[in-house]
Amino acid sequence: MQSNKRLYIVEEEVLPEVALKVLAAKEKLEAGKIKTVSEAAAEAGVSRSAFYKYKDSVLPFYENISGKTLTFSFNLENTPGLLSNVLNLISAAGANVLTINQTIPINNTANVTLTIETRQMTEDTQKLFERITQLNGTSALKVIARE
Repeated sequence: MQSNKRLYIVEEEVLPEVALKVLAAKEKLEAGKIKTVSEAAAEAGVSRSAFYKYKDSVLPFYENISGKTLTFSFNLENTPGLLSNVLNLISAAGANVLTINQTIPINNTANVTLTIETRQMTEDTQKLFERITQLNGTSALKVIARE
């Protein structure tokens, strides 16, 4: 897996048709309207191979993860108060921190993995992530899991 993944926000009008069809198929599967990938892909007008190729890379920006947990990791310079600043941003966004795991800093950098509950969030997760990555000393933010 690529460690230097870059995320982009792209307007729907410029997305290739295959991406929109994959999103439509995913929505039907997640809503329970359709039980199999084959059915969802056929109904959306996309091949199964295209669905599997793009399913993990195409996500709606406005994805509602309210009431769920989100696990993400990032690198943090060994600077006093930096983790506290990140936690303050999370608190200000209305999220609840469930777990914090941090490695011992090596070469002045530690990896931090956080799991947050997003039920009470008043801010979009994308904005929260932007605020975290804008802090001097944070890098490589990556979403690991969503429930």
